[in-house]
Amino acid sequence: MLVLAVSYASSMRAWLHQRSEANSLRSQIVEREAAIEQLQQAKQRWKDPAYIRAQARLRFGWVMPGQIGYRVIGDNGQVLETQNRLLDPSTAPTSTPQWWQSTWDSIVTAGGVSPTKPAKPDVRGPATRIDRSGNAQTTPPSR
Repeated sequence: MLVLAVSYASSMRAWLHQRSEANSLRSQIVEREAAIEQLQQAKQRWKDPAYIRAQARLRFGWVMPGQIGYRVIGDNGQVLETQNRLLDPSTAPTSTPQWWQSTWDSIVTAGGVSPTKPAKPDVRGPATRIDRSGNAQTTPPSR
């Protein structure tokens, strides 16, 4: 009886090992089929001319004839990234202030004078105005 129990135990262990290996291989197959599906969808997108134009605009900064392209340059003189990216959850605001709070903050900010910048008097020179006939007219500043 002991010999039968040992032989069945070793057979059962081999069967369980093969079963777990087969399950892991099935999960790998499902993952790879999903990856293949995503790659096929990406391949289909590249057949669309609008998608190709959008990628050329994003990756290379190309514009269509007649359009004007702009590049934003940072403080260090380097071109800033212009790719459209979704907000990273770590940089997104955690909560939006209520409208009355943002309105009140705006009122408080507008009424105050920045302590780092002294208020400068409004010193403007004469303004130049072009009348309908195309002549320049100099007007004194209004106070």
